[in-house]
Amino acid sequence: MVDRSEIRPDFADVAVAHWQRERPDLDFAAMGTLARFARLHIAGSRHVEAVFAAYHLDRGEFDVLASLRRTGAPHELPPSQLADILLITRAGMTKRVDRLEARGLVTRRAAPEDRRSLRIGLTPEGLALIDAAVADHAANENRLLELLTEHEVQAFDAILRKLLAALEEQPPKPT
Repeated sequence: MVDRSEIRPDFADVAVAHWQRERPDLDFAAMGTLARFARLHIAGSRHVEAVFAAYHLDRGEFDVLASLRRTGAPHELPPSQLADILLITRAGMTKRVDRLEARGLVTRRAAPEDRRSLRIGLTPEGLALIDAAVADHAANENRLLELLTEHEVQAFDAILRKLLAALEEQPPKPT
């Protein structure tokens, strides 16, 4: 256990202290932890998105290309399945695919088993781009976690899995 007297107060500690002073009737035990998690997401996203930007991609476009790439050859999926994988609307998927198709990174074609359905697939240019981008992305994410020991990474991952599984099982509750 870390001696809390050795830890310098951060932005979350200050905010919690202010709230405790102003509203001593409330429990703010979780606020600091979740504020740090939110800020970690924002700061980490900046590092991740910088890699995508180097390839002239935004996060959504990267996600589409990466989803197609990791499915294996022929690197194709129906747009509805892509939308489900990425947790976005069908309209949102259409916009992403339109942008990627205009850049020559994906194609739309009729599904061979049902010509009324479409398949979205990587072009050779899209495949080359995502292979380069994902190599830099993986290296960047590994660099971001180098600040932690292997044990800390495993513990952090286990805690995130547990919290995420619990939160995804239950709908948000109003107070």
